[in-house]
Amino acid sequence: MTLIMQEINLTFGFVPNLFTAYKKHPALLEANWNKVKAVLLSGNVKRKTKEMIALLVSVDNNCGYCVAAHIAALKSMKIEETQIDALLLGLFPVDCTPTDIALIQFSRKVNQYWRDMQEADLIALRQLDISDAEILEVIGVVELFAGFNRFARTMQIQMDF
Repeated sequence: MTLIMQEINLTFGFVPNLFTAYKKHPALLEANWNKVKAVLLSGNVKRKTKEMIALLVSVDNNCGYCVAAHIAALKSMKIEETQIDALLLGLFPVDCTPTDIALIQFSRKVNQYWRDMQEADLIALRQLDISDAEILEVIGVVELFAGFNRFARTMQIQMDF
């Protein structure tokens, strides 16, 4: 097992099939793992918020593998299934702050309607004291998981969650 695969295994408790598929292109595996560490596993935006964003991006992009992965991640964070179901219906868990909600809504627009983004979208976030670094972090989460969605669907990655 390569060092990257060992690190992935230590982080998640196993090596998801998504990363196993990337083994055939070691440089791409390394780049994607580094991006996971940079935008999902670290930063100022709460991990739970980023997992909710990843889930909704995956739903919007119709990626069953990634939807299952992020539901499993949220459950591992002690998020109840009823809260996840509500999130999928457009409702937010009661412990979501106005900042969390704004970031989640912004992320969906970035994913689905990026051509329609305007300065007003950024101003609205800044008015909630969301920093540009946090905005970039959320865009990075969308970018990462939109790419993983396309990869998983194209490569027909088998469920392992």
